[in-house]
Amino acid sequence: MLQVSGTQLVTGGGTPVRLRGVGLGGWLNMENFITGYPADESSMRYAVRGVLGEERAELFFDRLMTSFFTERDAELLAGLGMNCVRIPVNYRHWEADDRPFEIDPRGFRHLDRVIGLLGERGIHSVIDLHALPGAQNQHWHSDNPTHVAAFWQHRHFQDRAVHLWETIADHYRDNPWVAGYNPVNEPGDRTGKVIGPFYDRLVKAIRAADPQHVLFLDGNTYATDFSIFREVYENTVFVMHDYALAGFAHGGPYPGYTRGEWCDRDELERTFAKRSRFQRETGTPLWVGEFGPVYTGDPDVDAQRLRILRDQLAIYDEQDVGWSLWTYKDVGLQGLVHASGPYLDRFGAFIAKKRRLGADRWGSTMEEAADVLAPLHALIETEFPGWEPYPWGARYQSDDLIRHILIAQALLPEYAELFRGLGDDELLALADSFLLERCVRREPLLDLLADNLTR
Repeated sequence: MLQVSGTQLVTGGGTPVRLRGVGLGGWLNMENFITGYPADESSMRYAVRGVLGEERAELFFDRLMTSFFTERDAELLAGLGMNCVRIPVNYRHWEADDRPFEIDPRGFRHLDRVIGLLGERGIHSVIDLHALPGAQNQHWHSDNPTHVAAFWQHRHFQDRAVHLWETIADHYRDNPWVAGYNPVNEPGDRTGKVIGPFYDRLVKAIRAADPQHVLFLDGNTYATDFSIFREVYENTVFVMHDYALAGFAHGGPYPGYTRGEWCDRDELERTFAKRSRFQRETGTPLWVGEFGPVYTGDPDVDAQRLRILRDQLAIYDEQDVGWSLWTYKDVGLQGLVHASGPYLDRFGAFIAKKRRLGADRWGSTMEEAADVLAPLHALIETEFPGWEPYPWGARYQSDDLIRHILIAQALLPEYAELFRGLGDDELLALADSFLLERCVRREPLLDLLADNLTR
């Protein structure tokens, strides 16, 4: 079992370990920009079931879970020199909203399989609950169909999360290849008053079920605010996320200005120092749970994005920081590898339409359909100049409500209809488009990571 010892993670024999690897986004917690659908996962699954029916939808999704990560994926990551995979999961694999507190043990099937594949190759797993009952943050990646993080408003949702973590911790309590538990990804408690007491309660519950494994705890406001912690828990890593402004879809150039803010290597280092202040003051390990730029297909722009990543990795190396790059596999925006074949043949035009409309927040430049939306943004700025909604202000909130919820949900029937008329073999071929041997590799990114991890 890995343990926290001062500012480091160490093995049972006391050898320091710096966890460096990748996030397995879009798998047990699906995301729109990763696998090409619109809106949030549960809304997408509902729409697809409406077209395929329960049994055939299950056939497709289960095969997708199997094909998305196999022995070959584990071998690729081990060959790069990675020793950690952060695995995001959705609570709905274990518990249905209409049957709260009833745990379905089948939820462990794929997770056990992948943790085993990784462990056989010397790679640790961090289990990350990315979507909690009621949604712990305001965005699609917590499987939230709205902009309200209801988790913090209802004790019922919190009770269910504690119960689920007791189950997960009991299941993995003796597994040495589980590095630890990341119980709440990117919490967004608007008041900042509920999360601290909830963490106190959750830590005690997990420790009662499993006293050994490391806890990886995100700060509030999407792993950026650590003032909510009322104590420094033992055997705990406090997790920050470190996305560079210039690396977003609307970012750049690099070095240069993004939305009026200068970004270069020095600024990356200053930002990281600010984001990691709590860890330095408390003498706890430095580990970045998510970071990484998105890519555009433009060679010049993507060269700048790789420079951002290279600079961030250099900063982490200089300061002995562990990290988990976001993300491993997708349909072309950010992954180390991306799907091709039947899935892209069938959904490629739809994905292009999403991009044209800016329907996915992670892929949006915030300028799509500007002729339609710019007057609305101007109206809001003029009429409500003091409006600063949590977490990121008026401009982002407006886009979230219009593009990433309204437009994204309007796209759901169109996505689901693309499954209509397909036979079982065709559904399986779509899912198998995510097999590593059928994926396209982002070679410059793989080369950069291999060079960093092996020297």
